[in-house]
Amino acid sequence: MKSVDAHLADILATVRPLAPLELELEQALGTTLAEEITSPVPLPPFDNSAMDGYAVRSADISDIPVTLPVIDDVAAGSVELLAVGPGHVVRIMTGAPMPTGADAVVPVEWTDGGTVSVRIDRPVTAGNAIRRAGEDVQAGDVVLEAGTVIGPAQLGIIAGVGRRRVLARPRPRVVVISTGAELVEPGQALVPGQIWDSNSFTLTAAVREAGGDGFRAGSVGDDPSVLLDRLDTHLVRADAIITSGGVSMGAYEPVKEALSPLGTVRFEKVAMQPGMPQGFGVLGDDRVPIFALPGNPVSSFVSFMLFVRPALDKMRGLPESTQETVTARVTRHLRSPEGRRSYLRGVLAPDGTIAPVHGQGSHQLAALAMANALIVVPEDVIEVAEGASVEVIRL
Repeated sequence: MKSVDAHLADILATVRPLAPLELELEQALGTTLAEEITSPVPLPPFDNSAMDGYAVRSADISDIPVTLPVIDDVAAGSVELLAVGPGHVVRIMTGAPMPTGADAVVPVEWTDGGTVSVRIDRPVTAGNAIRRAGEDVQAGDVVLEAGTVIGPAQLGIIAGVGRRRVLARPRPRVVVISTGAELVEPGQALVPGQIWDSNSFTLTAAVREAGGDGFRAGSVGDDPSVLLDRLDTHLVRADAIITSGGVSMGAYEPVKEALSPLGTVRFEKVAMQPGMPQGFGVLGDDRVPIFALPGNPVSSFVSFMLFVRPALDKMRGLPESTQETVTARVTRHLRSPEGRRSYLRGVLAPDGTIAPVHGQGSHQLAALAMANALIVVPEDVIEVAEGASVEVIRL
């Protein structure tokens, strides 16, 4: 059997980062910057008030309390150039430009709030409550590096330096198809021999959580020609395709029957549990990657975490990395088949222990839903003692 590491290496050697596109900011969330972002101006671009209050000359309020005349108001967005002379104040709002001559802001809470004259009860030093021009960013500064994933804060600074569009690698578009004549849509009535399709929902959600755009294409039965038609329909919109089911050694394996003759998809046994049967390859002139995952719900999800998610990271332009693990102490004795790397479902606790869930079968989706981590048992280990340290992948 092929090792987990070798299978992942073959996948990562095949997939490529998506080509950058110029995207409007509204489309950029979750994409990966393909350019450096610099600021054309200092931020803030001018001295402005950090609080609602009064712009003053600090020397005028060294002896308090003091009452001074209010000669004007200045609001955020004001383009009027105001000045404060000795013995006067200007009422100012948060974000408003500082008047010439003023060197401090007295918060309104330190005053009686007057509009014609104001009583000030506390002194301030020069610079109080003023945001200085360029204290965040200087003109020409790099605010984001290429390779940065664009989240809400990154979108904010891109807009904050005046950019309307960015060059970024888009979120991978991934089509998800379940196979099996036994599958019906949730919400429909079951007849004997049928089950509700859960894999397409699980995998589509996993794609979205991993930074891709997941498109659930429903399920197909056991006819390979129907699957090929479905794939052909969706190939034009997909950067990658995921199927679940139809890859084992038995009869009625539509994915294997449909794709094996193409010669671009390989079906192999990988030394892991769950998820031994795996298929991977490319389709079409654009060599769209296809991940043919096993049909058992836990097997398909574990396979996604181990193989598809790292591939999506590469497609997004993120650095290649091994699956991150943490060390924990297992709360009970474990067994694992020799020669296979096991991924047992468990609940990782804040105290650094991990408790295996009850129900480790590859069909037991409820047990997976209770887990927050995978316990990794190496291929050459068949027993793990209670209290022993194990490597854990957080889910």
